[in-house]
Amino acid sequence: MTDTPNTSETEAAATPAATGDTPPDRLSINQRSPFFQQELLERGIGIRFKDKVRHDVEEYCISEGWIRVALGKKVDRNGNALTLKLVGPVEAWFERPAAGADTDEG
Repeated sequence: MTDTPNTSETEAAATPAATGDTPPDRLSINQRSPFFQQELLERGIGIRFKDKVRHDVEEYCISEGWIRVALGKKVDRNGNALTLKLVGPVEAWFERPAAGADTDEG
């Protein structure tokens, strides 16, 4: 174990700490979910799951370490997409800054 970190500048730019604000611990794209937040979804959320960027995430939870992804085009009898819960390390970040945020740094 060494004292110097091995992160590249591109990884540091994509992490939530570099942007100053972090997405919520849990978020869903399903409007019926209690974890649905339209204003945050409009900013765009990036998800990295098991060191791969995923674009097919329906819901995620960082603290519990899981994501839900749609199972193809399959739906249940009510028309809701069938989902799989995948367990592993999850990272999330905003793809765009907040509308009222100032980007001037000097």
